[in-house]
Amino acid sequence: MDEIYKRIGTLVPIGSPEKIREGFRRVHEFRMGCCQLMARPGMTTPEAAEAVLAASKEFDVYISAVWAGWSGPAEWNFYEGPLTLGLMPHEYREKRVEEVLDECRFARDIGVTDVITHVGFIPENPNDPEFESIVSTLRHICKTIGEFGQYFLFETGQETPTTLLRTIEEIGTGNLGVNLDTANLILYGRANPVDALDVIGKYVRNTHMKDGFYPVSGRSLGKEVPLGEGKVNVREFIKKLEGIGYKGCYCIEREISGEQQNLDIIAARELIAETLRGC
Repeated sequence: MDEIYKRIGTLVPIGSPEKIREGFRRVHEFRMGCCQLMARPGMTTPEAAEAVLAASKEFDVYISAVWAGWSGPAEWNFYEGPLTLGLMPHEYREKRVEEVLDECRFARDIGVTDVITHVGFIPENPNDPEFESIVSTLRHICKTIGEFGQYFLFETGQETPTTLLRTIEEIGTGNLGVNLDTANLILYGRANPVDALDVIGKYVRNTHMKDGFYPVSGRSLGKEVPLGEGKVNVREFIKKLEGIGYKGCYCIEREISGEQQNLDIIAARELIAETLRGC
C-alpha cells in the first residue's frame, strides 16, 4: 500500500464480531490503512476486543483512536444540545464518566492510547461555576487514564478553539489532545478550521475529515456535505497541519449511509492523498 494511504482512514463501529470484521474489511477495500473505532456502552466486551485485534491484523489496519460514546439522549442542536450532549449535563454526567472510563479500558486492552469524545457545550466564561465543575470531572478522567499512558481527546464542535485551549490548560494533566473535526467547527459556527490551528494546532492528535456549511438559523447546526464541497478549505488545512508537524491519521467521516457514503469516502480519500503528495 502507498505510504500516504496508510495515513488515511475512516470509522469502524464496534458491534458483533462479524460486523467488526466487515468494518475492517471495508477499510481495506477502500485502500486505506487506519481507522477510528466507534465504541458504545455495552459493546466493549472481551469478545469485541478479540474480534478487533484479529480483524486489525488480518486486514493490516492501524487503529488510531477509540471514539467513546455515552448513553442517554443526544440532541444535536443549539437548544436541547446543551442539555443533553456529552459530559456537561449533571443529570447524565456520573453514568457517562463511568461509560467513557470503561471504553478507555477497552482501548487499553487493544493497545490504543487515544480516546475521543464530545464533552459538550463547555462554558465560554471561565468564571461560570460550570466551567470549574467540568474541568474537575475531566481532570479525574485524565489522571485515571494517564496512569496507563493514555490521552483524552476533545472532539471539536461545541466549544470555540479558545475555550478548548483554556480547558486543556486548566486541566493541566499533560495527557490531553484534540480530535479536530474540520466540519464541526463550521457546523456549530465556532471557527474556521484552518485558523483554529493557530490556537489549538499543537494539541491535534487525530482528525475527522468532514465538510459543511455554517448555520443559517439560531436553532440548527449547519449542513454536512462531501469533503471539498463546503466551507472547509481542505487543502490549506492539511498543508497547515502538516506544516506544524502532524504525523497522524486523516480519518474520513461522512454522516450518511448507503452507496453514496462509499463514493464520498473514496472521493475524500483521493482529495486527501493528492494534497499530502504536494506537502
